[in-house]
Amino acid sequence: MAERVTVTASDGHTFDAWRSDPAGDVKGGIIFLQAIYGLTTHLGDVCDQFARSGYAAMAPALYDRAAPDTVFSYDQDGLQGGMAFREHLAEETVLLDVAACADALRPTAGKVAIAGFCTGGTWAWVSASALELDAAVIFYGTDIPDYLDRHAKCPAMMHYGDLDHILPIETVRQIEANYPEVEFQIYPGAGHAFYNPEQANHNANAAETAYGRSITFLDKQFGA
Repeated sequence: MAERVTVTASDGHTFDAWRSDPAGDVKGGIIFLQAIYGLTTHLGDVCDQFARSGYAAMAPALYDRAAPDTVFSYDQDGLQGGMAFREHLAEETVLLDVAACADALRPTAGKVAIAGFCTGGTWAWVSASALELDAAVIFYGTDIPDYLDRHAKCPAMMHYGDLDHILPIETVRQIEANYPEVEFQIYPGAGHAFYNPEQANHNANAAETAYGRSITFLDKQFGA
């Protein structure tokens, strides 16, 4: 089971994170960045899921710099709160927190990937363009159209549903065309947040397929 740990960034900021480690051999590490709702239990479950496939996983509480333990519900009030609160996130400090997690994982994991959901998918893409990471897995990054000048320094995979109400398929195809080097996966009939069983748009078949493809991709990049 994922446990809550405390991580210290290079600027002295301390923050919470989920962490889950494999029971056996470690193939590598992966960092998951949160959607607008904060460090929910879903992030801990995802860390556990990837740990079962051999990846030491962490998910930092990116909202801790503004207000520790900030988590929003999945209802309309939570959506509005999360949309407003995400404005506290700044590239400089997100990168510090990601780098701290990477430093925490490398002693046992060696190579480290970055991943994220929704807003966290966008920040994962920004992290992959700015930091020395080994792979990137992006789940429906919402604001990537605002960062089309960025290119990952590592191999990358992106997952999108073709019924995403935030990013219509036409926009997704524009992202795909901008990044021919990225492995794109489009899921028919899947909406935004299809990976999260705690949300209404969960699509179990798409989530299972995306998970399998992500593990295959990471195994290839990490030589596992």
